[in-house]
Amino acid sequence: MSANSLFPLIRRFSRPVTGVLVRFPVSANQVTAMSLLVGLAAAWAAAQGTWGASLASGFLLFVAYVLDHCDGEIARLKNQCSPFGMHFDSFVDWIVHAAFFWGLGVGVTVVTGKAYWNWLGLAAAAGATINYFIGFLHGIRDVTSASDDPDQTWRRAPDNAQKPQTTGEWILFVFRELTRADFCFIVLALAAFDVLWVLLPAGAVGAQVYWMTALIKRAREFHV
Repeated sequence: MSANSLFPLIRRFSRPVTGVLVRFPVSANQVTAMSLLVGLAAAWAAAQGTWGASLASGFLLFVAYVLDHCDGEIARLKNQCSPFGMHFDSFVDWIVHAAFFWGLGVGVTVVTGKAYWNWLGLAAAAGATINYFIGFLHGIRDVTSASDDPDQTWRRAPDNAQKPQTTGEWILFVFRELTRADFCFIVLALAAFDVLWVLLPAGAVGAQVYWMTALIKRAREFHV
């Protein structure tokens, strides 16, 4: 089994659900909206601070991730792909993740009485917000550049990713995929052991590193 066929793991759950949803008169954007509602419910559950609520939050986030992947699959099956749908999907991803970390910070603060947990949640949410707007602004820049000079294909990332070769590359690849498209599985696992709080310092720092790295990468791509 290749690396590209193995990940993201969430696809193994979204495809059967898509097979059911596609039979109903539901649009891809409506599925995206459902993903938003379920994701916000996950954030609310995380803010309650109890172990049971954390488990519910992890499960709801998993459902939101499934729907988040179903919307693109339905869009392709029903020929509903559109610029609005793409931007709406990115917007929902931002709102759900920012709200989740904010809610988690509130929940841990309620349990511990320590306000710094809330600040860690807000820092992670702020990092997700910065990353969203960097991607949004660069998306506008890419569209403008493509319309001015459609032959500049070097600006676009290659479609085929290189398969990991060494053990270290595989570990890095799996970690990268789990912290992106399969992040919900990490949340579920941590919630099951009642240690969801570890995501707050990791998210507060990691979110800043992520947007800084993305900004530097984009700056190099447009360097002349």
